[in-house]
Amino acid sequence: MKPRKLGRSDVTVTPLGLGTGNWGREIDEDASWRVMDYAVEHGITFFDSGEVYGGGQSHAGRKRMYGTDDVRETTTEMSSSERIIGSWMRARGCRDEITLCTKVGTGNDPENIGVALAGSLDRLGVDNVDMYKLHNPDDTPIAETLAAMTEEVAAGRTRAIGCSNFSAEQLSEALDASAANGLSRFDVIQPPYSLALPDADEDIFPICEREQIAVTSYSPLGAGFLTGKYTPDRSQFPKGSRYHIVPAHADIYFSDRNFQVIGLLREQAERSGTSMVRLALAWAMRHPTVTSILVGARNSEQVDNALAALDIALDDDLWTTMRNWPA
Repeated sequence: MKPRKLGRSDVTVTPLGLGTGNWGREIDEDASWRVMDYAVEHGITFFDSGEVYGGGQSHAGRKRMYGTDDVRETTTEMSSSERIIGSWMRARGCRDEITLCTKVGTGNDPENIGVALAGSLDRLGVDNVDMYKLHNPDDTPIAETLAAMTEEVAAGRTRAIGCSNFSAEQLSEALDASAANGLSRFDVIQPPYSLALPDADEDIFPICEREQIAVTSYSPLGAGFLTGKYTPDRSQFPKGSRYHIVPAHADIYFSDRNFQVIGLLREQAERSGTSMVRLALAWAMRHPTVTSILVGARNSEQVDNALAALDIALDDDLWTTMRNWPA
């Protein structure tokens, strides 16, 4: 699995990354270790985390991340994603093999940037991360946030900086602020991107292509929506599923248009002799602007689906047809 360059930085990432938002939330530490072991054995060495990922984060942190109070816990003893990754890396002695990303999710004010990153480094048990992202935009003037992040780059606590869930307008504003003030610029953005939410390729991706910004997109299956296991009846979420744990996902993905996409995806999967999951993953991986796809696997089978999808060659006509569903 050949690494790909992260924007204009000297960081590289594998085409598949391991999204670890479910570590300590949907799967426990033992299961998380098994997935990380399996991923590395199969060439996936890019791990994405965040200070509000997993269990153990504050209620306020969960609310900021999901935009709702409606987040259900599924275990009685849970640990944060960062702590789980940190303990695994220490046990395996593999920090140098992992390209590590984490994110600030407790506020982008300059006073919090250094404090939040110090907390993340402590939980991870490392001196630095390869990239540090803003989990979400907030009301803090972006130049002030970038100045604080530039200090972290200068101090060697992160090699590159970026953002997640920024709009095209917010990304452009950040790039302008960096240029105008001589500050470190974003070399990576992390948007959602899937057949169920393809908007990034119309507004964000053109900026990334022009400015040489890496895209490490997430939710290629629409938080599991594109597996086809959900119906419009929100009272019937499978217990333990992503939507059962975080019902707010339904507000993002449940629409008449997307349920039509599910039907078309099922038909195309049957015609091609592949699974809906692998076909949906292959579609998200196909876009030339996407540097790496983050997959939130709970088990080795889900890692295998992502690896298999990486080898599926979708021709231009089919990719475009799927992009224009429903038609």
